Amino acid sequence: MRCTGNSRQERARIRRAQRRNAILLLVLVFTVVVLAGMLVFWFVFRSHEIEITDPYRITDSTFGVRTESATANRADPFTDGLCVTAGDVSFDGISLEYAEAGAMMDLSEENVLYAKNVHERLYPASLTKIMTALVALKYGNLDDVITVDEVALDIDPESSVCYLELGDQYTLRQLIYGLLIASGNDAGNAIAYHVGGSIENFVAMMNQEAASIGATNTHFMNAHGLQDENHYTTPYDIYLMFQEALKYDVFQDAISKQNFTVTYTAGDGEQYERTWYATSYYFTGEAAAPDGVTVFGGKTGTTDEAGSCLALLSKDAYGNSYFSVIMKSDNKADLYEEMNELLSIINKK
Repeated sequence: MRCTGNSRQERARIRRAQRRNAILLLVLVFTVVVLAGMLVFWFVFRSHEIEITDPYRITDSTFGVRTESATANRADPFTDGLCVTAGDVSFDGISLEYAEAGAMMDLSEENVLYAKNVHERLYPASLTKIMTALVALKYGNLDDVITVDEVALDIDPESSVCYLELGDQYTLRQLIYGLLIASGNDAGNAIAYHVGGSIENFVAMMNQEAASIGATNTHFMNAHGLQDENHYTTPYDIYLMFQEALKYDVFQDAISKQNFTVTYTAGDGEQYERTWYATSYYFTGEAAAPDGVTVFGGKTGTTDEAGSCLALLSKDAYGNSYFSVIMKSDNKADLYEEMNELLSIINKK
């Protein structure tokens, strides 16, 4: 007889062993797959990640500003190197009671120390000549000889002039000195006609240059500043023009002169000398800056509609530079009194 009971038990034992072995094999395979996946992740993907210790640090090379010298792919902001203000800035004790607008800028620190109505459109009078000089320096040839013609002399003879006469010959460089020192309206016309080819084209160049430097509240109608209701600017735009013009050595030298003597050829072919004198009270001795402040130079402007205007470059005892401007003061006495108030900020800041 066969022992069937024992055979069934043996087969059951074998099946249990097979199931256990299958489970162990599955666990082993799963473990191998997981380990293989971790190794792939670590060596293929994880090794290429960037460790960010402070993702919001401004100098971080990934999220912030690049600190290395290779900055060619990053545009400089428009306001880089400029004093900026959206409105009035107060300073204790300063009010400019008699002037419509004015400002004091610390050029070394790029900081606005005082501002009153700096974005108000006003008539600039001869402060216009800052832009006239800038355009001439940027687009003209300083050694060009200019012969004075009727266009240059088509000006109110009672206005501020360099006393140019028909047929006189001056270099562009000389006329820029006459423009800025003696505030010659005739020099402005002569420069504009020569550099622009016509007065109208030169004025268009002035307006284009104003727009390019951000002086968007400015519109010119002439190169000298005599009254026109469509000829206006702001104290802040005057600052932008002045700042741009300071890039030229001739401008810096001209605004610093108390007087300047030129040798020119007259219409009769003979050579003569003429001396132009500065119009700023700081240079004529009619006004004195506060102690510790040196007025380096600037530009004046006066008409009935514009009032008395003045833009200055000054320095403190350490050589730091400051720009100040006043527009539409009641008269010259008030203008220089309140300009000294602005200059006094230099010693108080």
